[in-house]
Amino acid sequence: MNKKKICFIAQFPPPIHGLSKAVETLFKSELQKEFIFEKVDITKNKNIIKNLITILNSNADLFYFTISQTRGGNLRDLIILKILVKLHKKCIIHLHGGFFRNLVDNYLPSWQRNANYEIISKLQGAVVLSESFKKIFQGMINDKDVFVVPNCVDDDVLLSKVEFEEKLAGLKRKDIKHILFLSNFIKAKGYPVILELAKLEKERVIKGEKRRYHFDFAGKFFEKNEKQFFENYVSKNKLQPYITYHGIVGGEKKKNLMKNCDIFMLPTRYIKEGQPISILEAMGNGMMIVTTDHAGIPDIVKDGENGVVLRKRNNIIELFDKLEIMPNILINNRYKVCAHYKEKNYCDNFRIIFRRLLK
Repeated sequence: MNKKKICFIAQFPPPIHGLSKAVETLFKSELQKEFIFEKVDITKNKNIIKNLITILNSNADLFYFTISQTRGGNLRDLIILKILVKLHKKCIIHLHGGFFRNLVDNYLPSWQRNANYEIISKLQGAVVLSESFKKIFQGMINDKDVFVVPNCVDDDVLLSKVEFEEKLAGLKRKDIKHILFLSNFIKAKGYPVILELAKLEKERVIKGEKRRYHFDFAGKFFEKNEKQFFENYVSKNKLQPYITYHGIVGGEKKKNLMKNCDIFMLPTRYIKEGQPISILEAMGNGMMIVTTDHAGIPDIVKDGENGVVLRKRNNIIELFDKLEIMPNILINNRYKVCAHYKEKNYCDNFRIIFRRLLK
């Protein structure tokens, strides 16, 4: 039996972020035993002509396309989708975020908005990260052709069963708990909130209270002003004993960092947020979650069940009062990831979709 060919039109690492990481996981997965995969890396816009020629010459049976949530990126996407539709190629788009409909309806000129509605209606399907995101494509594509595929945690990132049990057992003996922020350094992602918590912790210790937390940060600074803000805040408030910046982490370094940390914080209000893989990774590695009721996060994190969900009325003092680590929460988070968000779940979901579209 001849294998069907699937062409990935997507962003591949580097750089590493949620979208590129998810694409690479799928591209390198066991699905290659059933399908032939080829790729067109659209990370660098300067390669647009070369990429268009590759797409025109491809004989793939299906095109898997991760679409953009920016004005310029959407223009590029429309050109690619127009070519695929004209050539009567099967195509499914994958949206890694929750901003796309807002972009189309409120930030694009009318001709570009209309072009999105027209072209997307002719595609074979769309993939979103969670149930709450299905409404993004209402009126654009048939509901039955909108598929939900949650993000996943790669197998090599997860602690083993023994490592998780050792971490749980050692929790009571740990005097200083570690709070982790692992994401790109964008203020809307909430890292200034965690800096403020570190300052509060220092002030409590100065008043004679017992120290309870250390704050670990990891991720990339895309803008100089973000890095300057972070470093100036730490320096001005003399927070060096309370804060460690680990840089960009991956592999064993990332796994060990998550193994050592107890609370994961992502108080995000980032407008393009989707379903952060970092939250799922933290859940699978024995951490309590502190996050917001934003984007697709409520589909994976419930207040009191996975940790603490911040709403707009919450303030920093209230947050400190809620930071009591419950072993049952860590166990629940680990179980939830192992049952629903492992690499195998992710690949099995796409296997079903690919088979359906390639019938």
